[in-house]
Amino acid sequence: MNFASHRLAQGVRPQSVLSIVFFVCGLVAAYVVAETILAEDFSKLAFAGMACVGAAIVAVTAINWRTGLYLLLAWLLLEDLARKYLGNNMAIYFAKDFLLAVVYVSFFASWRRKDPNLKTFRPPFLRALLVLIWFAFIQVFNPASTTIFYGLMGMKLYFYYVPLIVVGYALADSEATLRRFFYFNLSLIGVIVSLGIVQAILGPQFLNPAVMAEDIRELSGLYRVAPITHTLVYRPTSVFVSAGRFGDLLIVSWLIVFGFSGYLLLRHRKGRIGRIFTLLVLALTAAGCLMCASRGVFVWSALSGVAGALAFLWGAPWRQGQALRVVRIVQRAAIGVAVAVLVLLFAYPEAFLGRIAVLSDTLDPRSPRGELFTRSQDYPLAEFSKALNNSRWPYGNGLGTASLGGQYISRFFGTRPPEYPVESGYGDIVLEMGIVGLILWLVMSAAVVLSAWRVVRKLKGSPFFPLAFMILLYAFLLLVPMTFVAIQAYQDFVLNCYLWLLVGILFRLPTLQISGEAESALSARSGARVLPVPLGLRQPRTQA
Repeated sequence: MNFASHRLAQGVRPQSVLSIVFFVCGLVAAYVVAETILAEDFSKLAFAGMACVGAAIVAVTAINWRTGLYLLLAWLLLEDLARKYLGNNMAIYFAKDFLLAVVYVSFFASWRRKDPNLKTFRPPFLRALLVLIWFAFIQVFNPASTTIFYGLMGMKLYFYYVPLIVVGYALADSEATLRRFFYFNLSLIGVIVSLGIVQAILGPQFLNPAVMAEDIRELSGLYRVAPITHTLVYRPTSVFVSAGRFGDLLIVSWLIVFGFSGYLLLRHRKGRIGRIFTLLVLALTAAGCLMCASRGVFVWSALSGVAGALAFLWGAPWRQGQALRVVRIVQRAAIGVAVAVLVLLFAYPEAFLGRIAVLSDTLDPRSPRGELFTRSQDYPLAEFSKALNNSRWPYGNGLGTASLGGQYISRFFGTRPPEYPVESGYGDIVLEMGIVGLILWLVMSAAVVLSAWRVVRKLKGSPFFPLAFMILLYAFLLLVPMTFVAIQAYQDFVLNCYLWLLVGILFRLPTLQISGEAESALSARSGARVLPVPLGLRQPRTQA
């Protein structure tokens, strides 16, 4: 019996398990389809379809965590579309948490099997991060909190995606994988941003159900009014349930596309199709930043574009005689933005000029109704002062009591938070964890940014520098100024996921750079010329 069991265990391969899962899901789907057609209940059919997709993702992830990570990212970016049309169902909202847990388990199982292709590392800011996590966990049991579920929700919002640092580091094991990861994300970004631009032109009737769930109805029907010209423009949501989440995606998309385009231009002389595709997504993202009618998105993307252009020139490979390529990066980015503006201006002048009116009326310092300095400095500081004036500012009211999703906790458990949040991210941290929590947050943020800066400096003069700098810039923007303005930015699962995943990839880039330097040293010692082979794909060949 033991011999037979051993033979049976050997015969069960991952492909066989996957086939069984798909077969069972197919039977269940066929049964549900038949039932729903007879009952004319097509919402149940949609739920069944999503359940089958989720089961398939779980099965694939259990076999290969790398593929599962790609599927998880697709789910994260597209789940809101299902929520809009299925009544803001909470099962869909929490499905991503379960899928991420499966990625973690599959990754850990691969690590325990001592997969030779899986490399892990210890983040240099680990101590500061662990101290913050420890203090936040204590705040879960803050006596001022009306229920422990606020704290559990807060732990998820703040730290559930942090292990993606190690996952991202292990994923970027070669340049081929690095390009595959960014091409995949650029494809999703291109589709989502294109839908958002179309929705900005056509209005809320596009990509929104006729009857929206009450919880998200206001989030998907926001308009912006120009205070001087009184122009009314719609704030698109694209596939998301809120205009704010679409704007958050545009910020991280602009940083990713700008940095990746610089890497492509410096690293590869060939691959014209990839560079054209990246430039197209760059132009679409620039158009989306204009058409989303969000002043924050416009300001963050404009400032990051200027900072990135200056940094690219500073970190250009001057000694290798390739500084001209860096100038071309900035030039092509400017051309992409100009093309996007011209297309919108001539194709849809009313929609485009309406957004320009909103931005100029509120952001131009010469405008009598300008709000640039008020919204960026005076208002957040005033809201932060409200938190400091709270009687519990030294020790807070408990983790999660001023976080996103508090309305669902209040509804399900019949409680309300002791204090309502303020419009200041640092102020909300004070309300939740007290002044000590804010200090620990600042220490952790500084540790992350400084350790990332050390990596970026190592890559100066390298083709990886543009990508590395934009990841560093993203970490700084999200952890410091954007969180200072509002905690919702960091707690947005899209921005949070990409933050820790990209930071892990950033710390892996020097190992790829070292491989390139080793090839150059080898060719210099042997007196042979190394053929231009992408790093990590195959062994370098020499030609006499």
